[in-house]
Amino acid sequence: MLDKSSPQKLQYVTILGATGTIGLHTLDVISQHTERFGVFALSANNNVKGLFALCEKYAPKYAVMLQEPAATALSAQLKDISSTTVVLHGEAALCEVSAHEQVDVVMAAIVGAAGLHPAMAAAKAGKRILLANKETLVMAGNLFMQAVLDGGATLLPIDSEHNAIFQVMPQRNGGSLADSTLASLGVKRVLLTASGGPFRNSSLLELKAVTRTQALNHPNWVMGPKITIDSATLMNKGLEVIEAHWLFNAPAEKIDVVVHPQSIIHSMVEYIDGSILAQLGNPDMRTPIAYGLGYPERLSSGVSSLDLLSTARLDFCAPDKLRFPCLRIAYEALNAGGTAPAILNAANEVAVEAFLAEKIGFMDIPNIIDYVLSAANIENVESITQLVAVDLLARQTSTAKIKALC
Repeated sequence: MLDKSSPQKLQYVTILGATGTIGLHTLDVISQHTERFGVFALSANNNVKGLFALCEKYAPKYAVMLQEPAATALSAQLKDISSTTVVLHGEAALCEVSAHEQVDVVMAAIVGAAGLHPAMAAAKAGKRILLANKETLVMAGNLFMQAVLDGGATLLPIDSEHNAIFQVMPQRNGGSLADSTLASLGVKRVLLTASGGPFRNSSLLELKAVTRTQALNHPNWVMGPKITIDSATLMNKGLEVIEAHWLFNAPAEKIDVVVHPQSIIHSMVEYIDGSILAQLGNPDMRTPIAYGLGYPERLSSGVSSLDLLSTARLDFCAPDKLRFPCLRIAYEALNAGGTAPAILNAANEVAVEAFLAEKIGFMDIPNIIDYVLSAANIENVESITQLVAVDLLARQTSTAKIKALC
């Protein structure tokens, strides 16, 4: 059990996925506002070296590794420098540092399905949740949004696109945007912008020959490997469509994707009077992170001002769902409802991992996802236990399909 005796003076933050891009950017913003925020807990998967460096610099009360051997190694290294940080391990520990009574803010930035349980724990405990984990809403949107409501939590999206939409939506005096319909807010549709990734102008023949190195070279954003591949396939945008559905109570037909190569407009909202409101800024994740940390106030983020004169032009085009079928598949999963998005997510995670390991080709990713969804039995979502079982089965089916391809 965690020690609950320490008095609380600052707003204490738990960062789940601290060694990833979002986690490091969050710590950068916190470093600019040390009079306001303190670091309560940091977590990492198995990156002992990365988390050790962060513990040495930020001295969190707790550090959490997913696996026990990694926790043992980290604990030994911290002991050598006389650190007072307590090292824990496992999913239960992640949930505990997310729900702890001293924690005010939880940055949920664990990549993949592993981030679901601690995000749910934070919601049930009524925390301010800065949600950067797509899979929580993709897998368990209805259950998570209900947990946010029941727990009295504050949910702020950190994906640049959803954060942009949140910023230009009508401001509420209470509750969340998910409590209202788009029509009741005077909104006609939401427009998610997409950079198009590194292959937006590539032919189908060229896409079939894409290498791991090429796919990891995003033209605008610095991100982790999984989300970078998702951006290249446009699955990232497909997952964001599903997220937007839950965050803003938006039906699929009211969510449009627009390719915007410059990544200056982060997303837009069209109102019924014909107005379109957009949020603009340099492509730097510290902007939405600072917005989430300071909300409803604005905090300096360290991001440079957008120079519209040097930007000169803003281009837009429709996404090509033939060359990028992952976007089509995501819309189909959203429309199918139930466990389909969870199956989509699991199959994608396994396929992307196989591509990064150079076991399959780039265009095998959507084929595997399509196959797994077609073979699955879609059910109504009733519990997290059910979703865990569905996730496992989808991963097993995906793995078997990949072995057949190799």
